[in-house]
Amino acid sequence: MIKPIVKDLLFLQQKAQLATEEDIEIGQDLLDTLKANQDRCVGMAANMIGVQKRAIIFMYGMVPIIMFNPILKRKSSPYQAEESCLSLSGSCLTTRYKEIMVEYLDQNWQKQTLTLKDFPAQICQHELDHLEGILI
Repeated sequence: MIKPIVKDLLFLQQKAQLATEEDIEIGQDLLDTLKANQDRCVGMAANMIGVQKRAIIFMYGMVPIIMFNPILKRKSSPYQAEESCLSLSGSCLTTRYKEIMVEYLDQNWQKQTLTLKDFPAQICQHELDHLEGILI
């Protein structure tokens, strides 16, 4: 289901709680909402649709990747990036890493590990920050 985008900074700055298998429908809501905003959005965290759970989605090329309880396991090669966010106005400079490795649970609640580089890594890091209540 397409959900409205949360812009409440106090809500967005809260740390998300672990997702459980009962939260699996959040993945579909994130996918539907991302598709509805695909002209201006390439990733989204659950708190952006009003849910304080550790779930994100981002585009890996043309493929949407949904992650539950993602953990950043490795990062390398820091650089400065300018980013914007659907929940915020304007853009900001932030530090990102060129290559990251993330461990997460997929939509079948199976443990996965994914190494990302360049722009997909940047998008994923932005969404991981949302789960910690960190805004650009």
